[in-house]
Amino acid sequence: MRRTSGTGGLHLPQGPMRAALERCRRHLIGAAGFSALVNLLYIVPTLYMLQVYDRVVPTQGVQTLGFLTLVLLFALACLSLLDRVRSRLLVRAGVRLDADLAPLLLDATMARPEAPAARAAMRDFDAMRGVLTGPGMLALFDAPWTPLYVLVCFLVHPWIGLVALAGGAILPAIAWRNEVATRSGMARAQEVATRTYAAQDAMLAAAENVRALGMRRALVARQLRQREAMLVAQTEAGFRAGGYFTATKFVRLALQSLALGLGALLAVDNKISGGAIFASSFLIARALAPVELLIGSWKGIAQAHASYRGLDALLAAAPVAADVTQLPAPRGSLQLEGVTLLNATRDATLLNAVSFAVAPGEVVAIVGPSGAGKSTLVRAIAGALPIDRGHVRIDSADLNDWDAERLARHIGYLPQDSVLFEGTVKENIARFDTEAAADRATIDAQVVQAAEMVGAQDLILRLPGGFDHRLGLGGRGVSAGQAQRIALARAVYGDPALYILDEPNAHLDAEGDAALNAAIARLKAAGKTILIVSHKLGVLPVVDKILVLRDGRAELFGPRDEILAKIAPPGVRRMTPPATGAVARGGAA
Repeated sequence: MRRTSGTGGLHLPQGPMRAALERCRRHLIGAAGFSALVNLLYIVPTLYMLQVYDRVVPTQGVQTLGFLTLVLLFALACLSLLDRVRSRLLVRAGVRLDADLAPLLLDATMARPEAPAARAAMRDFDAMRGVLTGPGMLALFDAPWTPLYVLVCFLVHPWIGLVALAGGAILPAIAWRNEVATRSGMARAQEVATRTYAAQDAMLAAAENVRALGMRRALVARQLRQREAMLVAQTEAGFRAGGYFTATKFVRLALQSLALGLGALLAVDNKISGGAIFASSFLIARALAPVELLIGSWKGIAQAHASYRGLDALLAAAPVAADVTQLPAPRGSLQLEGVTLLNATRDATLLNAVSFAVAPGEVVAIVGPSGAGKSTLVRAIAGALPIDRGHVRIDSADLNDWDAERLARHIGYLPQDSVLFEGTVKENIARFDTEAAADRATIDAQVVQAAEMVGAQDLILRLPGGFDHRLGLGGRGVSAGQAQRIALARAVYGDPALYILDEPNAHLDAEGDAALNAAIARLKAAGKTILIVSHKLGVLPVVDKILVLRDGRAELFGPRDEILAKIAPPGVRRMTPPATGAVARGGAA
């Protein structure tokens, strides 16, 4: 179990989030120090009130009033300046927190997108960071100074001090009860909200398909039901918190008014001055104000705490980049040894002990019926999916022995759905090297070379702006076939040694098919290792070996003609593939 520490009932587990907060310690200590000065200066208006009623009014000392007013204005100016400085310190702490955690969180969401907190990670983080600079945080800094005001009340008169002490005991008790009563409700509301927002994001991402399939009203109704569940959870938690906030306000106003009445009674008995009547009411109001504000802000603080724990768990579970030895660029040798991949519920296998080896420069076609695990296999080889058992070796080195980001540069991966991103065509082909590299001329040359290699240069130049044509969110702005050819150019970018092409011709027309086959032939002639998942037979003439998958198992693997003799009809065996079709008996579907 991880150690925890906390203040005010908020227990913060040790982990990456806590470490980042520790690095903000200087800002938080500074804000706490300025809070001390601010709370001391809040006593000045009370002293001013006492002097006006007890000295200026009885003596009609206008000159004294003038000097007292100047002192008051100076003190209030200092108070305002110090309050602004502590607010700026908290804002800077939020900026520091963002600089430290945003890269880690973005990386963790990319590494574990299936995690419950991943979808709304940055939204939760921004909300938590907002609480750090909000009124609730200021109330946390002011609350420890409540005893100071209680002490001053005792100096005015012990009975006034007892009233303040009663308020200082009752309100924290209400605050504690509020935290206990709303903790589980707030956590449940946060969990439901995360699922609801994730479902909404997924629905928006598929909005075009939703409209085309006539599912808009049905999915809107479904989303409204999910939001209703979220609102129920939030409303229940809000009602509980609201009741305690109402009780807090009643106690504060009642004690403030009782202090005024008690002061008047004491003044009638000549035990305190007339100015002390109003001073006591002001002091009690100031003493109890931070607690009231804290309870009013508790919903946001509780949600921030829930976000904190979820984000900390996400970061703790994210894979840590190992400091591995930098291996030389791979030549393209590939070996799979008993590769096994379990499903999400861990009760069945998606891949079951798959083993085969590919020599550098070989072209392998991966075929099998739908659901056989072809895309899962190539995703595992590319490092997109972690395997549960077995080894994927590139040049005899296990995938875990490579620096993942560096190895990815030597793999030309074309996913089944292309996956282009917002940005220019050039940026997409260059894998966004333009964000970090300074040598733009070299990048441009490699982008054009990659487009030429796959026969996509003319297609790109016909787009408005050519290579600088800007794509929208999700790569919008080109057709599916154009997107696939741009993604193929991205796979070729940087001259990788190993190519993994998942359905590279799924959206291509006859011209695109011809360009793809020519590109594969050029890559093969250059000695590149190529794995191809395809339902079309046009790629078979350039294939050296065939791997047949069925139910996640490697059923057959060997030279092309030998495997075709076992699975294909005579027409395919003679290697005169038709334009469309599928390998019979489950060879390709």
